[in-house]
Amino acid sequence: MFKNLNKSDKKFIRLEKARIRRKFWDVKKQKEMIDEMYKRLSGEIKAEVIEKKVKKVKVEQKQNQVKSKAKAEKGKMKNKKKAK
Repeated sequence: MFKNLNKSDKKFIRLEKARIRRKFWDVKKQKEMIDEMYKRLSGEIKAEVIEKKVKKVKVEQKQNQVKSKAKAEKGKMKNKKKAK
């Protein structure tokens, strides 16, 4: 999976795998956790998290735009009533 890792990185992976194996007795859960650890190290999870945050921000921006348009139209309606 990884090539040319530092000695410290190899040690970290080895210790994390040992910690996971001690913590979870279920072999299937161990494999899932180890796979997740490798994804975190490769940066795949970071990319997914960043994409989710970007989508969330875009949705919030759209909602804010809709709200500001609604407020502007509401203000226009009040001004028309006052003019009459």
